[in-house]
Amino acid sequence: MSSEELKLDLSSFLLSETDEKGLIRYANDEFCRYSEFTLEELVGKPHNVVRHPDMPKAAFEDLWKTVQSGKPWKGFVKNRSKTGKYYWVFATVFPFSSCDGSKGYISCRRMASQEEIEKYEKLYKTMN
Repeated sequence: MSSEELKLDLSSFLLSETDEKGLIRYANDEFCRYSEFTLEELVGKPHNVVRHPDMPKAAFEDLWKTVQSGKPWKGFVKNRSKTGKYYWVFATVFPFSSCDGSKGYISCRRMASQEEIEKYEKLYKTMN
């Protein structure tokens, strides 16, 4: 795994949509750029394809518990790219129902500040 960090820009906005099981249905161009996957490679794959191993399981347990109860979840996430690089985001995940009646989740991400990254890097190390 690479120790190279991909830095998001202030204007970066990464968006993805999954079904109820967390399988990717859509990802915007910026999500694809930072994850280093094409949209075709992502669609149908579990969203955890970009999960970094440094992320504590408890963070994702909290995410799932929150969104499955119908509430949005917010938190800081360290993701892994296809080539093993990493990038930090502040994510908000919303449960939703599509116009066709299917349920799923939309995740919106922005850049995390250096201060936020340092805080959550330390916290997540203690959780692992």
